[in-house]
Amino acid sequence: MSAISHDLPRAAVNAKLIALVSSCAVFLGIFLSGFVISEPAPYELYMAGLIAIWALFGLRVSRAAMPLLVLLVTMNIGGMMAMTQMSDLATTPLYLAVSLFLAFTAVFFASVTAVQPSLYRLIFVAYVVSAVITSLLGISGYFHAFPGAEMFTKYDRAAGAFQDPNVFGPFLVLPGIYLLYLLLTGPVTRMPLLAVPLLIITAGIFFSFSRGAWGMFAVSAVLLTGCLFLHSASGMFRLRVVVMTIAALALLVVAMIVILQLPGVSEMFSNRAHLEQSYDTARLGRFARYGIGFQMAMEHPFGIGPLVFGKIFGEDTHDIWLKMLMDYGWLGFVSFLALVLWTISAGFRILLRDRPWQPYLLCAYVAFIGNIGLGTFIDIDHWRHVYLLLGLIWGAIALEYRHQRLLRPARVQARS
Repeated sequence: MSAISHDLPRAAVNAKLIALVSSCAVFLGIFLSGFVISEPAPYELYMAGLIAIWALFGLRVSRAAMPLLVLLVTMNIGGMMAMTQMSDLATTPLYLAVSLFLAFTAVFFASVTAVQPSLYRLIFVAYVVSAVITSLLGISGYFHAFPGAEMFTKYDRAAGAFQDPNVFGPFLVLPGIYLLYLLLTGPVTRMPLLAVPLLIITAGIFFSFSRGAWGMFAVSAVLLTGCLFLHSASGMFRLRVVVMTIAALALLVVAMIVILQLPGVSEMFSNRAHLEQSYDTARLGRFARYGIGFQMAMEHPFGIGPLVFGKIFGEDTHDIWLKMLMDYGWLGFVSFLALVLWTISAGFRILLRDRPWQPYLLCAYVAFIGNIGLGTFIDIDHWRHVYLLLGLIWGAIALEYRHQRLLRPARVQARS
């Protein structure tokens, strides 16, 4: 009896230790996603090792999340078929390897959150910490706050620890939406603590001067506010949401007026605020390439190969749907379209159900909608945070599936 009494605490301690180590490992992976100055980035190297180790110790893919795995793998098979249409492979195998790796990260995050829902909060906290730091780097670079700070800018725009401000800005949307959610729903006493990181992240989005990021944040914020308003039956909570939204908009207007007084900011904002830029409407600009590309897709059902479109026209597709047709062929396009529609549909069905993970699903869902909308005007194929969003949403889908399975015996018993 004494041996058993000694063994049980040791097993419990080991279980706690394993949970702590795994949580820290996931936290570090999410944190590293905000630092992609060079490729392969630390995130890729770290996550490749983490997924391999986790798989050795029993990474389980939920049956409910299998469509995510199947459709992402099928999409990449389309890319491999498109590669056969190329005369010079160059770096194409590496490009497709990254595509497949990112697909596995989506499956990984769906799997670990489905097994351990408590990881949702950890993932979001890690994302906020990473976003605040990279935002501060981008803002410092924009204002030349210290020697060498310009390395965190590109084209005179804040880029943080990213290679492109057009990726940096959208990366900040999810943590910004999460902080906004906490601000709208949390206690008043926590508002100052939440307002500071939210202002830093919002400033990072603004100084990226990414029209896509601006629109994405605005659309995601509107969707979030609308969902919160519909979800609650409390008149007081709805009033609070309305009041807080008006207050946030007023604060945003005041902040914009102040920021636009800074030297150089007003001119850059005026240039970037136009819906159309010269490179959009030129003879072979972005919009003209759309038409040419879709016509080419009719003639090349297997695609023309990853990155070939950019070599032909000097600029890449700048459209995720055209990107799929050109780089992954019709098979990849249909797989990606099915995945997007399935994710939106399955996520929407469970979006407003009272579950412990519902706040995280809601924030990830509205940010995903924003990213897909933005994908119509820019290529989001290799954006790490898009695959994270897929994983977070499908993790919640798998959790709901398990929750409903556990309820079935009780329902059957109640009927009998």
